[in-house]
Amino acid sequence: MNETAATREIYWNIGHVWAMYALLVPTALVAGYGLYRHLSRWRRGLPIARFDRPIERIKLVLKHAVAQGRTARSLYVGLFHQLISYGFVVLTIATLVVALDADFGTTIMRGHFYLYFQSFTVDLFGALLMSGVLLAAARRYLTRPKRLVYTDEATLLLGAIFLICLQGFLIEGWRIAVTNDPWGAWSPVGNLVARASRALMTDAQMRVAHQSAWWFHLVTVFAFIAWLPYTKLLHVFTAPANIYTANLAPLGATLRQIDFDATESFGVNSLAGFTWKDLLDLDACTECGRCTAVCPAATVGKELSPHDIILGLRDLMHERPREVFGLVSTDGKGAGAISASADLTPADHKPTTDIEARTPLQIIGAVPATAPVALWQCTTCAACMEACPVFIEQMPKIVDMRRYLVMEEAEFPDTVQAAITSLEKRGHPFSGTQATRVDWTEGLNVRQMSEARDAEVLLWVGCGGALIERNQRVTRATAQLLAQAGVKFAILGREEKCSGDPARRIGNEFLFETLARANVERLNHYQVKKVITACPHCFNTFKHEYPHYGGRFEVYHHSEYLAMLVAEGKLQPLAASEQKITFHDPCYLGRQNGVYDAPRALVQISARGSAPEMERSRARSFCCGGGGGMSFVDEPADKRVNQERAREAIETGADVVATGCPFCMTMLEDGINARKGERDVRVLDVAELLWQATQTGVRQEAPRNELR
Repeated sequence: MNETAATREIYWNIGHVWAMYALLVPTALVAGYGLYRHLSRWRRGLPIARFDRPIERIKLVLKHAVAQGRTARSLYVGLFHQLISYGFVVLTIATLVVALDADFGTTIMRGHFYLYFQSFTVDLFGALLMSGVLLAAARRYLTRPKRLVYTDEATLLLGAIFLICLQGFLIEGWRIAVTNDPWGAWSPVGNLVARASRALMTDAQMRVAHQSAWWFHLVTVFAFIAWLPYTKLLHVFTAPANIYTANLAPLGATLRQIDFDATESFGVNSLAGFTWKDLLDLDACTECGRCTAVCPAATVGKELSPHDIILGLRDLMHERPREVFGLVSTDGKGAGAISASADLTPADHKPTTDIEARTPLQIIGAVPATAPVALWQCTTCAACMEACPVFIEQMPKIVDMRRYLVMEEAEFPDTVQAAITSLEKRGHPFSGTQATRVDWTEGLNVRQMSEARDAEVLLWVGCGGALIERNQRVTRATAQLLAQAGVKFAILGREEKCSGDPARRIGNEFLFETLARANVERLNHYQVKKVITACPHCFNTFKHEYPHYGGRFEVYHHSEYLAMLVAEGKLQPLAASEQKITFHDPCYLGRQNGVYDAPRALVQISARGSAPEMERSRARSFCCGGGGGMSFVDEPADKRVNQERAREAIETGADVVATGCPFCMTMLEDGINARKGERDVRVLDVAELLWQATQTGVRQEAPRNELR
């Protein structure tokens, strides 16, 4: 047979094809209206620029929407999701090819293309799609993960997809059987149906079955298309859109600035206070639950669930749209007569004006997930954002709601109040400390910027590095290493104030801005160009947030700078121990700023290669529990994040848990001490490890000898 002549009759055994086009009109109208409803809600959000850098955005879509990079992290879930989604894509392309030939007279569906793609490939992907549905159903109804949302809608969607594919194979098989299609073998599944049907049915019966199934298939597909925008399957549109409009900045730079001169209300307590991208986030959620699965607070049994926050706000937006946006009907019962600019609210098709004549529904506490007690449990680690396959921004929404609680309601936990008060009065959050910012320099020849105008580098010590006794040893080790390498550095000393990170993550944006402006002004006064800090929170603030206030510095985490000095030969490690060391990635250093290798390089110097990774490391590292102001919150004894992380560290069999953050140091030491039992497990900073390695015969404790 001549393969170049291969094709098939498109509407074999089907009459009155015009009826298909007649049914297509209401299908398109219903589906289009569903999409319009969602679009009209998103448009009520505040403006935000998310269409810049199109090339990067397209690459992001290709990687995470097309290739499904984050979804595929889970082998099983990634497999069935790819089978379903790629199956849909191939079947859609095949349908478009049929439409082009049937309606526009093209001859695409011919020859080798017909055999290799339209027959074999389409059959293969149709079968894979059905397999994907079965795998998804097995997970949902047999293994039943707790994080999933179980609804009748999900069951109907899986059933509908499977039914549509099954109908397609039946229709194809009966056509092959009755027409004795010479190319039927190229459609393996359809050909299998044909062989089975020949043994059970006559040609006449198959003709009737084919025609009936064809029309039922058409109605089923059109009903599915019309229904899709009203279901969770809307994410086939919203997920790529959400990924394309994702924040391209590092996770540590995702909090919105507040224009205090132009803003009447601070923070967010209504959907009207979110941006259109925030509202798109709500509809993009696939209900996979990955955000809550990686949330440290949820892991230890607290009330916080990023997943429930997103779904709760989404349900409010869908079910009570007029209330959440503060819309008032103009039918005489609301805010006056209908004006010429009156519009219909797609949510309920009632007239409304664009004037928000009613106070929008307050969302804090409107659903259990947004209760203040849950919002205050967030460590701002951004694990939820890193895990989300569709790039939903959960953490900034939580901080926005905290901002409202703090700046509008003056509501926060008592211990957080003490930290804020100390920040306001003393320039640091540690209300009980008697230490000063220069106590750690005792016996060391450390210069201050006020007297060292030739300094090339500012060592930003940070509140934790200067005022917490344990962390003073880290600061001393860092300073001694810089001096040993011949680096001309200085500190601000008593002039240094908190970077403002705790205030900002707690929600006191005004206090953060006050501290930020003062710090930037002081550093610019000293013409500081290069900053080193051992605190990832200060590192993140200097790197991503101070530029908004005119503070543009070359910023290094101390692990980066020290690793660079080693690479340049300015620091020469002399000794290494036999100790087994595991490294804990601080959230604000690793996940939020992508610094993973430099601290590990310092660990390797001391560990002789014996540096096992924890179960969760690098981008998926588990939080110590101290970020977002949680260092200043008294946690329940049975729900402490630091103890969960300590358990993972101890399970590696390590003698030393290394880190590079003063908050992590405090939290991990507390957690290790509670969990280690009889074992001798210590927590050391990477600077302490390197200092030990540069000395001959030193003890494993961080030394306190003078700078040389």
